[in-house]
Amino acid sequence: MLKHRARAVFVLIFAVLIGYFVYSTQIPAKGQATGSKPFHLGLDLSGGTHLVYQADVSKIDAADISSSMASLRDVIERRVNVLGVSEPIVQTQQGAALSSKESAYKLIVELPGVTDINEAVRSINVTPSLEFKVATAADMKDFQASTTLKDADATTTAKALASLFQPTGLTGRMISRAAVEFNNTTGQPMVGLNFTSDGRDLFDKITKEHTGDYVGIFLDGVLIEYPVVREEIPNGQAQISGSFTQDQAAKLVRDINFGALPVPISLISTQTIGPTLGQAAINGGIKTGIIAFIIIGLFLILWYRLPGFIATIALGVYTAIMLALFKMIPVTLTAAGIAGFILSIGMAVDANILIFERMKEELKAGRGVWDAMHEGFARAWLSIRDSNISSIITGVILYYFGSTSIVTGFALVFVIGVLVSMFTAITASRLFLYAVAPKHTTKLSTFLISNGLHFK
Repeated sequence: MLKHRARAVFVLIFAVLIGYFVYSTQIPAKGQATGSKPFHLGLDLSGGTHLVYQADVSKIDAADISSSMASLRDVIERRVNVLGVSEPIVQTQQGAALSSKESAYKLIVELPGVTDINEAVRSINVTPSLEFKVATAADMKDFQASTTLKDADATTTAKALASLFQPTGLTGRMISRAAVEFNNTTGQPMVGLNFTSDGRDLFDKITKEHTGDYVGIFLDGVLIEYPVVREEIPNGQAQISGSFTQDQAAKLVRDINFGALPVPISLISTQTIGPTLGQAAINGGIKTGIIAFIIIGLFLILWYRLPGFIATIALGVYTAIMLALFKMIPVTLTAAGIAGFILSIGMAVDANILIFERMKEELKAGRGVWDAMHEGFARAWLSIRDSNISSIITGVILYYFGSTSIVTGFALVFVIGVLVSMFTAITASRLFLYAVAPKHTTKLSTFLISNGLHFK
C-alpha cells in the first residue's frame, strides 16, 4: 500500500509540473508579446491568409501530373518557410474537371499570421523563372547590323534582341544546385549551375547542336546574358556572369535553389481571416473544454463514487499531458483539432468506465474490494486495447488520406488523445485507485467502490 501511495504522489507531482510548464510557457514574460513556447495555432484560430491557385498542367504529360503537383507543393512550402511565414500549410487538391484537365488541379496555401494579402502573394511569387533559349549566330549578326534599331531606345532594342531567342525546353526546374562562384582573374561574382540528369542531357544536346550560336539566359522573361557556345558542354555545368554584385549573385542563387515552379499557377481566390474571429474560436473552444470536463467529472463522481473521483484526477493528468504534447511536438491547433481534443476527453473516460463496470461485476461475484479492483483492471484491458486500436486505425486513415488540413488536424489530435488516454486509464487511474482503496471489505468500502444504484 505504501509503495502504491509513493508512486501515486510521484505521478501527481509530475502532472502538476507538466501543468505548470503548459501555463508558464503560454504566459508572455515582461516585454514579450508571446510566451516562451506558445501553442501553434492554425489559420482559423490565429488569423491569416487563405490563397487558392489554379495549376496549369496543359503542357505536362498526364503520367507526370501527379509528381509535378507534388514538386509544386514542395517548392512553395520551401519558399514560404524560408521567408519566415509561421506554420504554413501547403497542399494540392484535385477536383472534378469541368471542361479540361487544367480545371481539376489547385494549390491551396494557408499562411497563419499574414493578414496582408499582397504580402502573402509576394511570398508565393518571390522565386524567378529561369529559361535557357538559343539564337543563331546569323540572326545575331543581322541584328547587330540592323540600321532600324540604331536610333531606337534601350527598351525597344532589348525586346528586339530577346525576340531572336527560341525556347529550348531547358528551365530552372532542371537545375539541381546553384552556388556563388568568383572569376579567377577579375574576382567578379558569378552563379554556377549544376543541372539534373535530364537537364545535363538536354544542355549537352543544346551546346552540341548550337556550337557557335548564342544561349540566352532569361530571368523572369528578361534577357540577362547571352554567351556564345564555344564547344559542347557534356558535364551538366554552366555559369552565369551577368555583372552581378555579390549580394545580387547570392540572391539569385537562393531563388534558384528554392526552385522555379514546375507547374505554372495563377491566383483565383483569396480570403483573409482576422485575428478577432480566431480569438472567438479559441475562447469558445476553451469554454467548451472546461464545461465538458466539469460535466464529465460530476458524472463520474456521482455515479462511480471513489473510482469516479480517481478517474477525474486522472482526467486532469490526461489534459496536462495532452496540452504539453501539443507544445512539444508541436501540433498546429485548428478549430477541428480542438474539437478532436474535446472528443478525446470523452474517449479517455470510456476506458475507465469499462474498468469500473468490470469491478462491479467482480464485487457481485463475491470478491473482496482489493481483488475486485485487480480483476477489473486485468479483465477490462483486452476490451480497452481492442477498442482503442480500432480508433487509432481510423484516425491514422483519416490523417493520411484526409484531403484538407481540417481533417488531418482533427485526426492527429484524436490519435494522440487515444494513445494518452490508454496510459492515463491503465496506469494513472490504477495507481491512484490502489493508493486510496480500502484495505478491508466492508459495507462502506463496497459502497464507495461500486457504482450506480448500490446492489445488495
